[in-house]
Amino acid sequence: MANRVCIGMAGLGTVGGGVFEVLKRNGLLIEQRSGHQVQLKTVVCRDIEKAKRLVGNAVEITNDWEKVATDPEIDIVIEVMGGIEPAKSFILTALKEGKDVITANKALLATHGNEIFKVAKEKKRTIAFEAAVAGGIPVIKALREGLAGNRIERIAGIINGTTNFILTMMQSQGLSFKEALAQAQALGYAESDPTFDIEGIDAGHKIAILSALAFGTLLHFDETHITGITQVDLKDIEYAKSLGYSIKLLGLTAKSSEGIDCRVHPTLVSCKSPLANIDDVMNAVLIKGDAVNTLFLSGPGAGAGPTASAVVADLVDILRLEGRNCVTSDFNSADTQVEWLDLKDIQSRYYVRIPKALMSRNCVEEQLSKEGIAIEQSKSFEADFVLLTEKTTQALILKIVNDMVSGKNCRKDIAVLHVMD
Repeated sequence: MANRVCIGMAGLGTVGGGVFEVLKRNGLLIEQRSGHQVQLKTVVCRDIEKAKRLVGNAVEITNDWEKVATDPEIDIVIEVMGGIEPAKSFILTALKEGKDVITANKALLATHGNEIFKVAKEKKRTIAFEAAVAGGIPVIKALREGLAGNRIERIAGIINGTTNFILTMMQSQGLSFKEALAQAQALGYAESDPTFDIEGIDAGHKIAILSALAFGTLLHFDETHITGITQVDLKDIEYAKSLGYSIKLLGLTAKSSEGIDCRVHPTLVSCKSPLANIDDVMNAVLIKGDAVNTLFLSGPGAGAGPTASAVVADLVDILRLEGRNCVTSDFNSADTQVEWLDLKDIQSRYYVRIPKALMSRNCVEEQLSKEGIAIEQSKSFEADFVLLTEKTTQALILKIVNDMVSGKNCRKDIAVLHVMD
């Protein structure tokens, strides 16, 4: 007979409701695969009446998170309430009470993960977080297990569905940024306050987590360079397309002999790359390892079903491991020698758009040549010309651009974007 394991869950919104439905629908399957009978004992929810309508009388409902975190009958807690507090206090209390933790909270992990993982390690408990990055795509498991024998070289990913939908609508429908954002909000893909998504912060949290896992460091969200999509112009979408590129908001991290870089910004991606064909709210991640070469993972990055799938997968993993600490050791507390690279010093190819009324193409090409920057491709349009450079640093490309417009109030008329290798 299977052992019974009691679960407590904080949060019963979109993700929490999805977890409840998966546990209810697939309970027998989960028992067969884990060897344990799972009982959802208590749920923490602010709206108790709404929760009762969803879960009925089979589950105890409370608005006191501390009651769940300290309940001696509960073995594992699931945190899907989001935000920093009280989620952080709930997780830390549960760990100190000897409970394993599953969370989908990328913002909390990216900004306070080092403290949380330290406590988990001290208490010899597991904290699992597959659902924190890319929803239903098992990218955490791929890095921790499937690619454990690889030295990871770099990761590039579309890891925010809202911004990917907006950029897709701009490219496929010819919408402006504001029009595409309004459509995303109307469809429920963007919040009424979309700042975290469109400014790249959400993607920044996720790439910081992937970077720490890939390269065995502590979490360094403060070293992540972030630029959102609010300044992406429709004309750049169209020009890039004519050159054989799509513009995507990418999370990028890489390790070289010089150090680690971790960044989020709009990027020109060749239409030959599988990332260029990831549209709407879908997510995708490219991982380059020294043994496997390149691995491509894609799928739904958010929503009740995909995120609940990841949460329940973590639950089954913990049950199979029967309490053995399996996640906390992936973050290295001895990373003081790691050098984090400044964005201005990172080598990249660049897309530069300059209005014809501002400067001649020959003049720009001459300025770039003087600084030793080779031009890979160029094209003239009605009002602008566009150059794709070979690799250089952002510091140098911006210096040249700023020198060219010195004394002229027109810097905003020039676009400079990264081009993915």
